[in-house]
Amino acid sequence: MATETTEAPEAPDGGRRARGGIHSAGRAAITAPHLRTDRWWVPPLVTALGLTAFIAYSTWRAFAGSDYYAEPYVSPFYSPCLGANCVDMPLGARWPLFGDWWGLSPALLVLIFPLGFRLTCYYYRKAYYRGFWAAPPACAVAEPHAKYTGETRLPLILQNIHRYFFYFAIPVAGILTYDVVLAFRDRNGHWGHAGLGTLILLINIVLIWAYTVSCHSCRHIVGGRLRHFSRHPVRYRLWGWVSRLNARHALLAWSSLISVAVADFYVYLVAIGAFHDPRFF
Repeated sequence: MATETTEAPEAPDGGRRARGGIHSAGRAAITAPHLRTDRWWVPPLVTALGLTAFIAYSTWRAFAGSDYYAEPYVSPFYSPCLGANCVDMPLGARWPLFGDWWGLSPALLVLIFPLGFRLTCYYYRKAYYRGFWAAPPACAVAEPHAKYTGETRLPLILQNIHRYFFYFAIPVAGILTYDVVLAFRDRNGHWGHAGLGTLILLINIVLIWAYTVSCHSCRHIVGGRLRHFSRHPVRYRLWGWVSRLNARHALLAWSSLISVAVADFYVYLVAIGAFHDPRFF
């Protein structure tokens, strides 16, 4: 008896469809790349432009190695100053622990910690994955990659060290807080003085603390691995506070990123003598 043969239906694109991603066997054969009609490409584009601008600016300032101290203000890019080639800072965290370090800019010795914290941050991962790698470019829009391995292989598996960078981010934020406290002193060491730079540094450290504490790792450390919140009322209350901040983690990530650049640029302008720091009292 003859056996009837059934051929597989031909794909709408004539078989040219990539064998991977959303075009894998068993997925619906939809010819349209997506069904969205809004301007879905605007957020990833703005994200890419914003992050590129910050990377360009921070790279310039990090390698400059100068104009980062205008008494009593210290740029957050250079604090704590850990190189022997730091400028003399009577009011600032100047601890030459690493010697001259081949003459490199002192910022390169400390920026690795806040940079590593932000680079491995859950929100920033989403932001630059979409903005630069289109993985995926937006919700309900297919990514152009045929395969997806997530963060299970090198180098992206290193994103799992985010929780350890969080431990370094805490003392760095504490030192920046110390810088803000010193910004309330004048050249003679008298307390109670403040200028526009003091206000800018104060706003910056508040945003940095809010971003740091709203981190997912902080939320897990505060309230994770608990079976009964009722038995840990203090940690439960802290977890609730961190959770409310965590809901605004994306906003705090951008706000603190902008504020740290503004603070550095303000110190730079005062250091080069572009204008005198206005004093309030």
